[in-house]
Amino acid sequence: MRPSWLKTSLTLITCSALWLPALAPAAGADKPAASGQAAAQVKPPKLVVVVVIDGLPAEQVQRYRDQFGPGGLRRLLEQGASFTDAHQAHGITVTAIGHSAVLTGAYPYRHGIIGNNWIAPDGKQVYCTEDTRYHYIDEETDPHDGTSPANLRVDTLGDQLRYATGNRSKVVTVSGKDRGAILLAGKTGTAYMFMDKTGDFASSTYYMDKYPAWVERFRASKPQDRYYAKSWKPLLDDKAYADDAPYPEATTSRPNRFPFTFYSESGKPAADYYGRLKVSPAVDELTLEFAEAAVDGEQLGRNPTGAPDLLGVSLSGHDYVNHAYGPESRMSHDHLQQIDRKIGEFFAFLDKRVGLDNVLVVLTADHGFANTAEFARTQHADALRVNPKTLLQNLNAALAERFGGAKLVKTSLLPDIHLDDDAIVSRGLVRADVENAAARFLLAQPGISAVFTRTQLEQGVAATSRLGTLMQRAWNSQLSGDLLVVTTPYTIFSSGSSGASHGTPWQYDTSVPLLIMGRRWIRPGEQAGYAEVVDIAPTLAQILHVRRPAGAEGRVLKEALR
Repeated sequence: MRPSWLKTSLTLITCSALWLPALAPAAGADKPAASGQAAAQVKPPKLVVVVVIDGLPAEQVQRYRDQFGPGGLRRLLEQGASFTDAHQAHGITVTAIGHSAVLTGAYPYRHGIIGNNWIAPDGKQVYCTEDTRYHYIDEETDPHDGTSPANLRVDTLGDQLRYATGNRSKVVTVSGKDRGAILLAGKTGTAYMFMDKTGDFASSTYYMDKYPAWVERFRASKPQDRYYAKSWKPLLDDKAYADDAPYPEATTSRPNRFPFTFYSESGKPAADYYGRLKVSPAVDELTLEFAEAAVDGEQLGRNPTGAPDLLGVSLSGHDYVNHAYGPESRMSHDHLQQIDRKIGEFFAFLDKRVGLDNVLVVLTADHGFANTAEFARTQHADALRVNPKTLLQNLNAALAERFGGAKLVKTSLLPDIHLDDDAIVSRGLVRADVENAAARFLLAQPGISAVFTRTQLEQGVAATSRLGTLMQRAWNSQLSGDLLVVTTPYTIFSSGSSGASHGTPWQYDTSVPLLIMGRRWIRPGEQAGYAEVVDIAPTLAQILHVRRPAGAEGRVLKEALR
């Protein structure tokens, strides 16, 4: 049993797993294992499918479950194990960190992905999956585009699966975001991502020199163009949305009205049109269609060597919709219903191609979501928008006054703040004194709940509470800043006046769905015990009979295993 978080040790736990030989070719359908039968006696799945719905709060799955169709999320809830207290158990809950946790089983301090972006020691901003040694194939590539997993410091379950099978297993991932695909694929898988300017799915030269024929066929068919001049309309009757926030929203600058029309200023498919596809169910439908093409093109789940394969699918649209309109909106509500139906169609496809009895499915999210601050205030929450630029200017002024005119904040990318070491040393200041003065100032500002300093984090004294433990896990001594700032609940760092966000250690951001379905391996039913997303990789390693990823710190969810 996992120790209480109050007793969590900050010492790295070195995990070892029993080494088992490469898997024998999978045979035909087997009967479900009897309860209590040893996992090693059960043949592993032919295909593991890991679905990450970007920005899906667990509460939405429960709130809207009665409206789901029979084949998608409801199927997972009824036929799989459903963990009702599952969390992304780190303090900075953003896309890159959450995706990294899923198949590494590691926290940010260990896997090295401490944000979507961070500040490098030279003061330059780094994007989580950028690598200028590589470029997209047949697509324009910006220096900060995601092209490789070089910044990921540990391996993944897919890497271990390929190692165990002598690279016979195939690991393929696809996402609407480059970081969603690359960080699931690990070091040895193959990632494909949606291109904002063309609407195509592409990969990079890190993975291959040219596309396989099935990818060329998919790209040539231009499925992304079929939405032009069409609209996203509500799936359900108006009464189904009665409990959503007042409609149309007053808390967003975007026109929150159905139908949401896909168009371009030029009058034909162009970059602005493809960008609109992302804030809708269209990007997820396209992602699932590409995943189906990968199943056929790579023969996933029908590997001629008999080795199991892994398919990672990250659906990005929900995150974009929630950012634009808030998770309390009709747009968010309907979007989840739309992708539920598409997931149901995807499962039906897998049943025809592979047989769902041969497939193990995991569904989770990279983070939850806060309500828009304006909506939260209607619920009597003390929700604010804290302007990052103003906050940092005021902090620098306060430190200059306290320590004699020096500019002591070098740079920031909240919640990280980097102090100027050279200025501190040149003025003969004590670093801890500067950190503490900065923390005291920040804690006196509206919307700031907690501040953790480098000294606290290096000494491991921050983890005296759940909040501190989550922030400690999010902090990497080589990459992170000198101060970690936590807002008050429902408050966000924002220079705008609309939209919603995430990124905090509060429950609404950490609480995510965790659903696992596989008739031969998983015991159906609701699980009320505490679970973490980092538990997924060790659990899958157990089922697949392979080593855990090197940095994994999660546990095997044995209560859900047959």
